[in-house]
Amino acid sequence: MKIALNFLLVFALSVQGFAQTPSVSSGKIDYISNFTSQFVAARDVEIWLPNGYTPNKKYAALYMHDGQMLFDAATTWNKQAWEVDEIAGKLQAEKKTRDFIVVGINNTAKRHPEYFPQKPYESLSVAQREMVTQALKEKGRITDTFTPLADAYLQFLVSELKPYIDSHYAVDPSPSATCIAGSSMGGLISLYAICEYPDVFGGAACLSTHWPGIFAVEGNPVPEAFLNYMRSHLPNSNNHTIYFDYGDQTLDALYPPLQQKVDEVMQEKGFDASNWKTQFFPGKDHSEKSWKERLAIPLQFLFSIN
Repeated sequence: MKIALNFLLVFALSVQGFAQTPSVSSGKIDYISNFTSQFVAARDVEIWLPNGYTPNKKYAALYMHDGQMLFDAATTWNKQAWEVDEIAGKLQAEKKTRDFIVVGINNTAKRHPEYFPQKPYESLSVAQREMVTQALKEKGRITDTFTPLADAYLQFLVSELKPYIDSHYAVDPSPSATCIAGSSMGGLISLYAICEYPDVFGGAACLSTHWPGIFAVEGNPVPEAFLNYMRSHLPNSNNHTIYFDYGDQTLDALYPPLQQKVDEVMQEKGFDASNWKTQFFPGKDHSEKSWKERLAIPLQFLFSIN
């Protein structure tokens, strides 16, 4: 497990340094450097447009976290990428999904605080919060008291970035055409986004969701706080779609029992096969390589052609 924890630490410390425009094999990238915000630090944003993009029709939009890692392995710290352009372009060309664009949002040095759901954390006792702070300090993730910034990050998405995308690109701004996705901590913030803003996001894809929040399960109050939050905040199952998946290697080895508890809550709240999917990928680890291999599944689930 030490290898998995070291991987996540290197990931968080390294990806923020890349500001190189990615090359794509399908479609094109509009690169915005230092998109400013009154809520969070400025960051680069990549807008991927599929082949044949035209302002004469309306596209769905997928907002994805960790934008540095999405398109081009040549520009990433670990030489891996989701290859979103290749996979999304192929699905659209084969008419397996509706047409959509992808908005990649780069992370910053505050990735962990920005992606850590705030309200579940605030439901913890003072002693439990101190435990979280200590656990993150021990792993070198923070130096001061841990303070989630997820609410500010989501404010940036819904009140600054999305209005910009809606006004500059040919997108359908409705929730039914607006989805959000990410992996690991990006999976957590994607779920939090659809819960906090159900009138903005109609679908969420959460790959290898990092339910522990920190790096251990035993004695950790965070997963239960997330479960309690979901019980009272999950969006209406009648008009929202949620996808989860997980492996069982490296950091993903922590997830199977936690995801099973999440699945129980999903069933309790009325989600079924028509609007919710959880998939287990035995032998798969916590990496862009693994997420790339299965990305087509959530994309088809979120953007199915009715």
